[in-house]
Amino acid sequence: MPQKLPLRADHVGSFLRPKKLVEARDARMDPAELREIENQSIAELVKWQESLGLKAITDGEFRRFFFHTDFLLQLDGVVEEGGMEVAFKNDTGKDVRFAPPRMVVNGKVKHSHPIQKSDYEFLSGLTNETAKVTIPSPTMLHFRAGRDGIPADVYPEMEEFYADVAAAYRAEVASLADAGCRYLQFDDTNLAYLCDDKQRENARARGMDPNDIPRDYAKLINESFRDAPADMLKAIHLCRGNFRSSYAAEGGYEPVAEIMFNELDIDAFFLEYDDPRSGDFAPLRFLPKGKTVVLGLVTTKLGELESKDDIKRRIDEAAKFAPLDQLALSPQCGFSSTVHGNDISVEQQADKIRLVVEVAEEVWGS
Repeated sequence: MPQKLPLRADHVGSFLRPKKLVEARDARMDPAELREIENQSIAELVKWQESLGLKAITDGEFRRFFFHTDFLLQLDGVVEEGGMEVAFKNDTGKDVRFAPPRMVVNGKVKHSHPIQKSDYEFLSGLTNETAKVTIPSPTMLHFRAGRDGIPADVYPEMEEFYADVAAAYRAEVASLADAGCRYLQFDDTNLAYLCDDKQRENARARGMDPNDIPRDYAKLINESFRDAPADMLKAIHLCRGNFRSSYAAEGGYEPVAEIMFNELDIDAFFLEYDDPRSGDFAPLRFLPKGKTVVLGLVTTKLGELESKDDIKRRIDEAAKFAPLDQLALSPQCGFSSTVHGNDISVEQQADKIRLVVEVAEEVWGS
């Protein structure tokens, strides 16, 4: 049975790092000392989230440099390789050049130790609300490098690669479940990138069929969650890139929507809908009963605060394609998918979360 969100107001997971934490990381502090500063910062963040009325509480991804590398590099057989330079775009008209690291394989992919378990245990010990864990989607081990990042002498057949990745993720899900985690979110840029014409062409150049790969990814994600407890809320966030208030892809969800909503065994879909680059709400017509779309109508890229009336109007528009009872509200992405953070202030970040909570209460009730 699909699991429900703890509140109609939610968030993607990452928050702006406090100055003391950024400085400690920059100083390459001893790991034990750095972890203590992380602990202090996370404890303060938990109280802050609770004070704003959130019921899903994260550690802000304060222990990570990038949203994906810190996790994926702890899997056996995974190494980091220089990324593909991307021109991240923003409202200033000046591209931000950045090469996000890509993960490649140099051996059999295995899960040899719990990755997020101790972090979850620390977080859950700080709150009586639902402790939410966010980890990169398993598709992150394939899309950016493609077959070239998976040596044929290690994996002659791609089916074996997918099976090993899914098994590694199942082990991590089991570890978190044993610790008590009941809200787990995969962060996936790749399904969203497959909505962008240029990114689809890039995928073809890496040997993928952009029409078929969403189905392969749905199977991989489902196999990764296969043994999750029945009462675990399984979520996925689709992201078009989030680096210093800039994005890397655009395009509506139509190319992936039917497969995504109907073939992914997921309870909640966090979708970016903060500006026209994400397209219209028509793809929501594919949403089946029992699943929830969390509308990312409040941008994390700009500090200017949206109006309640505009957000409510857009919720009404979305409700023409999916039942209002199957919708919820959140910011469009995290506030700090990398340690650099977006170009907004801590006060503006709080205003955004407060707005989401207030609008959700006014639309759906408490």
